[in-house]
Amino acid sequence: MPLESVQELIRAKIPGPTTGITVKQTFCDICAPGNHCGIDVFLRDGRIIKVEGTPGHPHNNGKLCTKGLASRQYVYRQDRLRVPLRRIGPRGEGRFEEISWEEAYAEIAERLNGVKDKFGANSVVFFTGYSKWYRPFYQRFAFSFGSVNYCSDDSVCNNSGVMGMKTTGGRVAMPDLRNTRLFLGWAYGGYYSSHLSPNGVKGLKARGGKVIIVDPRVTPAVKHFADLHLQLKTGTDGALALGMANIIIENNWVDWQYVNNHTYGFDEYAAYVRRFDPDTASRLTGVPKDLIYEAARLFAQTKPACLNPSGSTVAHHINGFQNYRAIVCLLGLTGNYDVAGGNVPGTAETYIYKGAGFPMKSVEFSRRGRPRKPIVGGERFPLWDELNEEAQDMDLTRQLETGEPYPLKALFALGLNLKMFPDTERFKRALAQLDFIVDVDLFQTDSAKWADIVLPVCSSFERTDFKVYGGGWAQLVRPVIAPLYESKSDTEILFDLVKALGIKDPLLEKGYDACLTYMLRGSGLTLDELKAADNKPIRSPRFAPYVPGTYTKEGYDTPSGKFEFASQVIAKYKESHNLDALPTYRNPFRDEKNPEESRKKYPIVLTVGARIPFALHSRFHDVPWTRSFRPEPQVDVNRADAEEKGIAEGDLVELFNPTGRIRLRAHLTDKVAPGQAALYHGYTEANGCELVDAGHLDPYSGFPAYKSNLCDYEKVKGGGR
Repeated sequence: MPLESVQELIRAKIPGPTTGITVKQTFCDICAPGNHCGIDVFLRDGRIIKVEGTPGHPHNNGKLCTKGLASRQYVYRQDRLRVPLRRIGPRGEGRFEEISWEEAYAEIAERLNGVKDKFGANSVVFFTGYSKWYRPFYQRFAFSFGSVNYCSDDSVCNNSGVMGMKTTGGRVAMPDLRNTRLFLGWAYGGYYSSHLSPNGVKGLKARGGKVIIVDPRVTPAVKHFADLHLQLKTGTDGALALGMANIIIENNWVDWQYVNNHTYGFDEYAAYVRRFDPDTASRLTGVPKDLIYEAARLFAQTKPACLNPSGSTVAHHINGFQNYRAIVCLLGLTGNYDVAGGNVPGTAETYIYKGAGFPMKSVEFSRRGRPRKPIVGGERFPLWDELNEEAQDMDLTRQLETGEPYPLKALFALGLNLKMFPDTERFKRALAQLDFIVDVDLFQTDSAKWADIVLPVCSSFERTDFKVYGGGWAQLVRPVIAPLYESKSDTEILFDLVKALGIKDPLLEKGYDACLTYMLRGSGLTLDELKAADNKPIRSPRFAPYVPGTYTKEGYDTPSGKFEFASQVIAKYKESHNLDALPTYRNPFRDEKNPEESRKKYPIVLTVGARIPFALHSRFHDVPWTRSFRPEPQVDVNRADAEEKGIAEGDLVELFNPTGRIRLRAHLTDKVAPGQAALYHGYTEANGCELVDAGHLDPYSGFPAYKSNLCDYEKVKGGGR
């Protein structure tokens, strides 16, 4: 073949002997654990030249989102960490010297063991941001070191929703879109945050089903799917759910067979929801009462119906946990819990938060040897402490500042992310008091600049990894490219440190294969079988699909064995922490004694962390392809509000409140309601968490109020385009 033709084939990225291009399979770990999309990686001379979705993969069947499609640029970013580093300048300045792995391990071992010997193992905090793939190994590592203070981004992510489900029905129950007739998409992002989920909603619409969307913004899900859009005020979700419950009960649309036989606390709950008559619910939420009535009627009278309460979006308010429970209670009220087409409780966790329909020993493995309390956040947030096997890291700022109940002296982090902490500048000041900080990351982030030792980690394309998928699938992948520079995988670093720290753990001392072999017990799969599959997913012979109704027959994982409108778990903390067993509603803003005065001074309700489709938290802001969609940080503001302030599209504006100030560009839109503003988080140039009060936390879950902050904004002088 002529050289010119060969070059054309290479430019077209056609695999084969002629071009030297090969294709290997792996999966994407960008938005773990919910999505682990199969990826075909096109390689030439040991480098990634293209990625595509894997056709026939049991999870994504060839589809990738914008982030997955930008994986090559993510892996080859110019700011990849290349060698271990030791800080030589002030924290945050970013001045480091290169050191060897041996030097890094020796210093880490000396400093962490020194803190342990002098102050106790609990004075070392083990933190993880993204990713999640190594968490069973890391949690066991922290516990085997002797520290109870393992914590993660779950302190602000999905766990509040999990807690809401557990305290109500005992298990997480997901919407059964394949068999439903109505979908209530509460804070449903769809195209923004779960690119495969719209397929199920499309299928429902094609069958003639109905869709109700509850969201303060007009999103693509609203435009494409909604038969009814309830555009409520931010943070008033609980009032809306209780208002719907009021209408359902007053009109006798209750599923009495379910309520009478399978629920606890209904009479108390019914008495409470009488307060939320249509006029009251409309006043609190801003939703017209005829729309609330119609939503309640449709949800109660269309059988089966399911709902999607977002575990993060709904929860990011100081009343978020109770709002979430109020939404979940609609399932019990209408008998749509544990039925086909309703919300179906999943099987037990198989691996890393995901149920795949076959057993594993991953939870038993990760929690082995958990030390005794007190844990960070345990006293302040006892409900969190009871329902989670990790610290509530939103209490770190307070404990660092006060040293109560004991001092914290060192932080070891896999993926330290300061930008997830409310009032980030205050958290940095508290962090500066630590004697020693280690950060393990792919990139030289702003957070890494605060560490004393920084270790370079490799991407998912450069390591061995294991995932599970619904339907009984499991996949083990091995590296498709060699680790770049001197980077190592997170687990390799942990296993090396087991030896350096002198940790005595019979499985961690043996390494990755031994640990995974233990966790695979009972799964029907062996490590050899997974390796022989050559990076492709295989199905467990022990897969057993869940049959709706089984859980109800067996009795729920609650103290009463029933669906609890009044949670007995929460009731234990009424006297000590004033937590309510019923899903009570409260004002979503902190200054409840005089909210009107605060609203006059700061009339805009700010949502921090509104989703966009080409970033995830603080990831992908520095990937050229994805950054090109929004080159500068923007705040979405209502068009009429902005024009009244003399602000035009693209003007530089300053957002401010008592906590902080940031500057970014204004994007004028009618998709955000008057009096509200929304910005994506994680930008170095405009960190929205600088406007979130560190004390603005939900007393039930400890979650921060990212999505209900009072602020104002104004045009910066000379800030026009």
